[in-house]
Amino acid sequence: MPARKIKTTSLPLPSEALLEIYRKMLTIRAFEETVFDVYRKGLMPGLAHLSDGQEATPVGVCAALRPDDTITSTHRGHGHIIAKGGLVEPMMAEVMGRVTGYCRGKGGEMHIADVSLGILGANGIVGGGIGIAAGSAFTAKREGRGRVSVAFFGDGAINQGIWYETANLAVLWQLPLIYVCENNQYTEFTHYKKLVSGVGLEARARAMGMKSLVVDGNDVLAVYQAAHTLVEEARRGKGPATLVCHTFRYGGHHVGEPGTAYRSKQEIAEWKAKDPIPLFEKVLLEHKIIAPADIEALHDEVQTRVLASVTTAQQAPFPEVKEAGEHVYA
Repeated sequence: MPARKIKTTSLPLPSEALLEIYRKMLTIRAFEETVFDVYRKGLMPGLAHLSDGQEATPVGVCAALRPDDTITSTHRGHGHIIAKGGLVEPMMAEVMGRVTGYCRGKGGEMHIADVSLGILGANGIVGGGIGIAAGSAFTAKREGRGRVSVAFFGDGAINQGIWYETANLAVLWQLPLIYVCENNQYTEFTHYKKLVSGVGLEARARAMGMKSLVVDGNDVLAVYQAAHTLVEEARRGKGPATLVCHTFRYGGHHVGEPGTAYRSKQEIAEWKAKDPIPLFEKVLLEHKIIAPADIEALHDEVQTRVLASVTTAQQAPFPEVKEAGEHVYA
């Protein structure tokens, strides 16, 4: 099924909400670009898995959520965390392994979590968050307060058994669970069409008995409207659903490789021509929600804050060895 663009004669959210969406998209882009610089300067341990180019999907989905809704994330999860309300200062500190990080510097860039924001954790295991989101959805149904749980995952997790197992129970028990597949076209170094049979996850979801939508993952308003539809239906007890968002990561699988050996320059250029941030800027300008000068000012404001988070993180200590066994749960 081709990705659909949802056309509207009027915008689906008030100006303030649209500007917050724009700010979060800018923040994700600035954060990812800065993390890459932090890596190159040797200021962080290990590698980083960046999501620049994919900003519209997490922001569009999380714009449809309530503060008490929960999400689970992936190894490429910085965008999800910012979209759900995460702050760049403790995020950068976590990336750099400092005690002021969300997990006191012990989780690192792939394992940021803040339960108070409904962020149940990024996860270095492919598909690892799917079962956690299902558990949260089960709890939400038992509590009966209308909460919804969202499981973000990539096209690389489509073939993981955990999706089938949780989808079966989610449909049987009508859990308020939304599966959001960020299909950025490549499972590590391989195009998803070489690994996924049939037409994709949307058909598999329908075969399991749940509603499935496919959208242009670079169109933040299309993502929002699709997510809003599915989330509100889940709140009303109509059970789980799947949302497939087609998007593209600009960099490689991680910062240690450029992603050009298995992707052509033409393919990268074609996707960059559909960059989600300029596309949304055009909408905001056309509807006179923001002025060109304000765009430049907001870019500068966001960039300044993200860069300052690096300096702040450098001033914090690393966790002491004696607390290695603390904050560990089984």
